[in-house]
Amino acid sequence: MSEFKQTFNSSLGKKLIMALTGLFLCTFLIVHLGGNLLLFKNDQGFAFNSYANFLTHFPPIEVIAYILYISIIVHAIYALVLTLKNRKARPVGYAVQTKSKASWSSKNMGLLGSILLLFIVIHMSDFWYVYKYDNVLKFKEYRTDLATNVTTVGEYIPATAEFERSISTENNVEIVRVKDIHARVQESFSKLWYVAFYVIAMGAVAFHLLHGFQSAFQTLGWVHKKYQPIVYFFGTWFFGVIIPLGFALMPVVYYFQSISK
Repeated sequence: MSEFKQTFNSSLGKKLIMALTGLFLCTFLIVHLGGNLLLFKNDQGFAFNSYANFLTHFPPIEVIAYILYISIIVHAIYALVLTLKNRKARPVGYAVQTKSKASWSSKNMGLLGSILLLFIVIHMSDFWYVYKYDNVLKFKEYRTDLATNVTTVGEYIPATAEFERSISTENNVEIVRVKDIHARVQESFSKLWYVAFYVIAMGAVAFHLLHGFQSAFQTLGWVHKKYQPIVYFFGTWFFGVIIPLGFALMPVVYYFQSISK
């Protein structure tokens, strides 16, 4: 047990934990983007509101969510510890600066991580906290005729403050009543400063993952020249371009929709 503890208290152990939590967070980004793409459905928020309701009421998902929160905290703390340790080991810069092969993103992971941490705090307080603990959100009622598959939408006023959601069927009509987090998204993404910060944060995600994804594989020893092109492709194009671009498109599209009304 002491050897195990000593290993994970070492710099290598901390890097291993950062690599594992980082890859877990990469997996989360894929799932999260898939769910957020429901915002592009022209259904007055039905799919996205249902998705948000599912995330906050399905027990296995809630367990994974708490693992996610712990991973973010651990990843951030260990990154800070390693950064401070590296600076303490070399408090004074080299007298002669040689050209380094390290990329810009690898040299600025601390800055990129700080931007992302600030973004996560703002993002979660604006959506997750409001959805879970604040009673400012209104409710939407979606009535879907099961024979024609036509859905009508209206506001719903709960009878009690404890009401969160309901699904029922009356006269071959499915009635879904859920919190309208979609309206919150529309409101937030109508603010230019918020959209600008969101896009900047997604730029930070891109550069952070450009280095972080491939670095995680190297730290874990999962390197082989046969598979390096695959890791490079996913790290560069999928996590460095497609994922951040997908997230950045949402606030931009919603902002232009808000000013065109």
